[in-house]
Amino acid sequence: MHDFRSVFLDDEASEIVVLDQTLLPNELRYLRLSRLDDIWEAIAALRVRGAPAIGIAAAYGLYVAVKNEKPSSIEDVIRMVRETKNRLETSRPTAVNLFWALDRMERRAILASEVAAQASKSAAQHVRRNGSALASVTDPVAGILRELRAEADSIRDEDASMCRRIGEHGLSLLRPGMGILTHCNAGALATSELGTALAPLYLGNERGYGFKVFADETRPLLQGARLTAWELSKSGIEVTVICDNMAASVMKRGLVQAVLVGTDRVSANGDIANKIGTLGVAILAKHYGIPFYVLGPTSTIDWACPSGAHITIEERNPKEVTTAWYSKRMVPEGVRALNPAFDVTDASLISAIVTEKGIARPPFSGSLDAFRG
Repeated sequence: MHDFRSVFLDDEASEIVVLDQTLLPNELRYLRLSRLDDIWEAIAALRVRGAPAIGIAAAYGLYVAVKNEKPSSIEDVIRMVRETKNRLETSRPTAVNLFWALDRMERRAILASEVAAQASKSAAQHVRRNGSALASVTDPVAGILRELRAEADSIRDEDASMCRRIGEHGLSLLRPGMGILTHCNAGALATSELGTALAPLYLGNERGYGFKVFADETRPLLQGARLTAWELSKSGIEVTVICDNMAASVMKRGLVQAVLVGTDRVSANGDIANKIGTLGVAILAKHYGIPFYVLGPTSTIDWACPSGAHITIEERNPKEVTTAWYSKRMVPEGVRALNPAFDVTDASLISAIVTEKGIARPPFSGSLDAFRG
């Protein structure tokens, strides 16, 4: 379906490969990363972005960074895993998939180290009794690294399956010929394959649904204009870019029958954090009686977060507002600019939360519980 991948592993070269999304739509360039600082920068600078893709990049990034440090003992591996995890956790504080994936990698490393330590102990006892070592346990470090690679592969494979299941559930809410409004980018660029919010559009396109998509440009980083429009048009889906301040007018004209957005974090009560501007779209959809659907994996549900009021909102460099997309500065010198990366959309504005496990409807404080575990 796509001729690009957002992030993948080149294990022979001990590198992760990411599609640099800051250069789209004008340049298709892959970056090959092996150093922890470069992996951190790629996530922080949105070269790789989208909650699932961030999780995949972090998992492979941790594996590659630890492998390239060439640990010499079980203790070395665990120390490096924890140091790398702590560093990568600082790259994007709002995306819960980042922490979820890194926690999984740490748990897998600890479990593998315990198994390796026990095997080494058994081997030592064997040597004392028989005078020869067991070849299968002579390199416990390599064994732990294999387990880390396997866990990162699992995170990636689970994401691909998750995307298709979210797509099927989401498509069940839609009808052929609908006008669909999107905000930011939650498509193939943000995941391993179909995306989350865009997955129903890809599946519908395969089945002749003929959706007409309106993509908010999504200031200040223009993920809708640069990324959503790019990937949908490459797949033959009709897409029209609109300025963020056109959404109300497009809705009022009756051109939109549903809104599909992704999410970086879902609180236990159903509030969601997504790209800045999502809250405004939700308010408009509520006013015009248009269903507002949030699509994301259950890994984005933060059960320890009771409501959106407890979600940390990432504040990014004001230059993304004042300078980034202009040949000359567009805000007078000395004038400050706010640049929160996300806003929180209240559960009361959301028609349904679509996950790989099914569709949750209000009140979310009860319906989301079905997806625990």
